[in-house]
Amino acid sequence: MKCALVRPDGTTVHTERHPTDAGRGPDAVVETILDVAEGLAGKARADGRDPVALGIAVPGVVDEAAGVAVWSANVGFRDVPLRDLAAERLGLPTVLGHDVRVGGLAEARLGAGRGTGHVLFVAIGTGIAAAHVVDGAAASGAHGAAGEIGHVLVRPGGPRCGCGRDGCLEAVASASAIARRYAEATGAGPTGTAGDSGPTGTPASAADVADRAAAGEPAAARVWAEAVEALADGLATGQALYDVETVVVGGGLAQAGPRLFDPLRAALHERMTFHRRPRLVAAALGDEAGCLGAALLALDAR
Repeated sequence: MKCALVRPDGTTVHTERHPTDAGRGPDAVVETILDVAEGLAGKARADGRDPVALGIAVPGVVDEAAGVAVWSANVGFRDVPLRDLAAERLGLPTVLGHDVRVGGLAEARLGAGRGTGHVLFVAIGTGIAAAHVVDGAAASGAHGAAGEIGHVLVRPGGPRCGCGRDGCLEAVASASAIARRYAEATGAGPTGTAGDSGPTGTPASAADVADRAAAGEPAAARVWAEAVEALADGLATGQALYDVETVVVGGGLAQAGPRLFDPLRAALHERMTFHRRPRLVAAALGDEAGCLGAALLALDAR
C-alpha cells in the first residue's frame, strides 16, 4: 500500500508504505486500509494540518459512484462498501477509485501527460490496464470496467489469458506473460532450473528478457519482439478508439526504457494510417501515481 498526505496543489508532504498481506483475506486487508488511513489523518493533525478528504484506490472492478470495490482477483474484494466504511471510521468525505484510472489522472495532471487534454495511460505489469483521461477526468464506464485494454484480442488462438480467452494483449505482452513465454521458449521448469535462470536459480523476469534480447540472445529477442508488436497492436486499437494526444506507459515494463520505447514507438507509428500519431512517453510519477491520483480524486470531490 502506498499512502501519502497530499496538499491541494498535488505536492506530497508525507509518505508511507505498508504491506497489503492479501493472504490474510479481504476483511483483514480492509481493516488495515482503515487503520492506515486513520493513522495518516492523525499524523496530519499532529503536524498542525487539517485533513479535508480521503481518497482510496484499489484494483479490480470498482463502482466509483456507489463507493464499492466490486471485485478484485488479487485482493479478494467482493462487493466491499469501502468508501462508506472509511467515511464512517474517519469522519471525512471519502472517494473510492480504480488504481489505474487514478494513476492516469495523476500522470495526466501532474506527470508525463501534463499540459495535454487527451491522455491514454497504460500500466503494464502483471496485467495490462488503461485509463482514458480527458481534461483531467477519467471515465469509469457503465459498470466500472472501462480501460481493460489488456483484454483486447490481439492474437486469436494465442496464449490463454487469465480471463479465460485466448490471445488477449496481456497474455502476450504483460511483464508476467513475457517471463512465462520466455521460460516456455527455453524449456525452463517452474523453478527456473533450465538455462534461462539467473545465478540464484530463479526464473528470468521480463527485465531479464529485455536485457538478453538487447544482448542478442535469439529466444529472448523473439519473445521481446512479439511482445512489442502485440503492444503496438493494442495501442493502435486504443488510438483508433480514443484519438489521444499522448500515450503514457507506466508499470514495471516501462523501466526497460529505450529498449521498449524505441521499437514500440516505431511499430505504433507504422500502424497509423489516417489517425494522428500520439506522443508516446514513459510515466513520470513511478509507483506513487495511484496514491497521488487517489488524493486528486478526493480533493476534486470535496
